[in-house]
Amino acid sequence: MTIKLPKIFLDSGDPAETVRAKGLIGHLDGQTTNPSLVAKNPEVQAYITSGKKLTEADLLVKYKEMIQGIEKEIAGPISVEVYADWDSTPTDMLKQAETMYTWGRNVYIKFPTIPAGLQAAHEFTKNGGRVNMTLVFTQMQAAAVYEATRPTSQPAFISPFIGRWDDRGMNGVDLVKNILKQYRWYEKTEHRESHVKVLAASIRTLDHLYASMFMDADIVTMPLKIIQEWVLDEKWVPDERYRYEPDLKGIVYEEIAPGKPLAEYPVERVEGDLLDEGVGKFVADWKNLIG
Repeated sequence: MTIKLPKIFLDSGDPAETVRAKGLIGHLDGQTTNPSLVAKNPEVQAYITSGKKLTEADLLVKYKEMIQGIEKEIAGPISVEVYADWDSTPTDMLKQAETMYTWGRNVYIKFPTIPAGLQAAHEFTKNGGRVNMTLVFTQMQAAAVYEATRPTSQPAFISPFIGRWDDRGMNGVDLVKNILKQYRWYEKTEHRESHVKVLAASIRTLDHLYASMFMDADIVTMPLKIIQEWVLDEKWVPDERYRYEPDLKGIVYEEIAPGKPLAEYPVERVEGDLLDEGVGKFVADWKNLIG
């Protein structure tokens, strides 16, 4: 059994980390960003520590500068996330997306995988836009992403979150495994390669990385800390003997058929579930940055 190395993305909002990661492993295939990572940028941290707050316009200027700094270092996809809460409309998200899309040559817009985000992604891909669907915690969301992004003329990304499930005592790696299995079934059903590429996200440990590689994820995105640990482990790639058996409950595979209208793949707000928690954290991180 030969394990194919996935594309390697850095999960960071700091161009200096882009340089360091490239120096460690020789290349990067892309980078993912979000407001939480923007908040960790040293320049932004220094500004906040001084007691100041950014206006929304200031924040977008800083975010754009970061993206353009990253783009000087890599040629691959750079994911940029729109602001969205449960009250945001597709129009709200598309207006931001159209602006952010101009920030670089190969920008992918991150829409949250909530109903309004799915509708926005459908319209955006229909008009030629590139997307990375984020805050993915279920196969139902994965099915909805598959349908919403059918109009795309180039690969769309889906970002299932591993670490957030681990926090709740469930094996987050199973989510990536199940979505990969789901999309492979879709390929056989539709006799074509999936237009959605699976990007394993919320990688917190080397085992998260190795398990994602072992399952043949298309892309992995990881913070600089994990890249450093991988280098210390001599950039090991797992073989057929690899096993990841954490003391966590498994996530059961669901068979969800493709090809139905988007509305028939229900993605709903459930108070306190991982999607609701993820949207809430995103909103809190964004609002913490602005006055």
